[in-house]
Amino acid sequence: MQYILSAPSSLHADVQLPASKSISNRALILHALARGNRHLHNLSDCDDTRVMIAALQDNAEVVDILAAGTAMRFLTAYFSVTPGTRILTGTQRMKQRPIRILVDALRSLGAQIDYAEQEGFPPLRISGENGLSGGEVSLAGNVSSQYISALLMVGAVLPRGLRLRLTGDIISRPYINLTLRLMQDFGAQAEWMADDCIQVHPGGYKDVEFTVESDWSAASYWYEMVALAGRGAEAALHGLFAQSYQGDSRGAELFAKLGVQTTYTPQGVRLHYSGEVAQRLEADLVDIPDLAQTFVVTCCLLGVPFRFMGLQSLKIKETDRIEALKAELCKLGYVVRSEHDSVLLWDGERCPAAQSPVIHTYEDHRMAMAFAPACLRVSGLRIAEPQVVSKSYPAYWQHLQAAGFVCRDVACRIS
Repeated sequence: MQYILSAPSSLHADVQLPASKSISNRALILHALARGNRHLHNLSDCDDTRVMIAALQDNAEVVDILAAGTAMRFLTAYFSVTPGTRILTGTQRMKQRPIRILVDALRSLGAQIDYAEQEGFPPLRISGENGLSGGEVSLAGNVSSQYISALLMVGAVLPRGLRLRLTGDIISRPYINLTLRLMQDFGAQAEWMADDCIQVHPGGYKDVEFTVESDWSAASYWYEMVALAGRGAEAALHGLFAQSYQGDSRGAELFAKLGVQTTYTPQGVRLHYSGEVAQRLEADLVDIPDLAQTFVVTCCLLGVPFRFMGLQSLKIKETDRIEALKAELCKLGYVVRSEHDSVLLWDGERCPAAQSPVIHTYEDHRMAMAFAPACLRVSGLRIAEPQVVSKSYPAYWQHLQAAGFVCRDVACRIS
């Protein structure tokens, strides 16, 4: 399937953003660990959250989380402290995503986990019959924050609690802090003891009612649209807060350098185009790697040279996002380079652009959503496999259509 996209002549959008996937999936694990009965409000309706809910409710022996990386990491830890034996599996791509670091850390605490196929990769056979006692474990600080969060969340139900030491550079501190704040909301005692050490005290969680805020990652695509639409563009995004738990809220600060001003309202935020665009943008995105695709595409199409650092985690996402960005931007006429598997840069170099370019999405929702706004500057743009957005923002295409975009299937018109 492909969508051919056409942009409106002017952008005036009013959007009820989806709930945060990151918060929803953490809240679900914490609610389950608390054996909660109280209601979780405004949970995300995305694929990742749906598979998490199913995994926690179905009590099946084989748990297939499809392409949900968050669910794979969080459930690996959760099933290690939950009675029963389960096979945790996923898509072929999921079976290629390493998980040894988390498995080794859980094993050091007493977990019974075996690799069902390839050593170091899912699927996993997990037995929670004997439980974990807790104690101290060390992880490199530059691993996926989801490994760290998975350990932290189960730490509160261990008889001895958990002391987690992080070595080297800590690349995703906002996501770790998000997890700690949510754990505290559910009654756990957990805090930083030093810059490299987190203590989770035993005692478990409380059954609390909780409401999930809207997703700042999803908001980034509307910031991108306002930046690319230019003069007169505006958007109202509902459910966002200035004092957000989400590290991706920092995107508003960076988008101010690309001509998008943010005004906070009781309902969320209002965006408008200011016209004040930086001549060059350099930023360390180590704390907000999920916004990398958005900023890379936006800067290229605005003609703003950039250097973005701290992107080492992009290699192990739904796809190798560094290589995917380079390949797809080349189709639009931009030569983006990488350095050390952690830096993306563009100095203004161009190449011949494809006519009616087709953007491949690599089973990666963020590739589809970051490239779709490019239709504001590129006529005839096509997005392959557009349904991948269901992973985090199922209503994305409907929201674009409501804002005046035309999304036409190559076989039949849908708007």
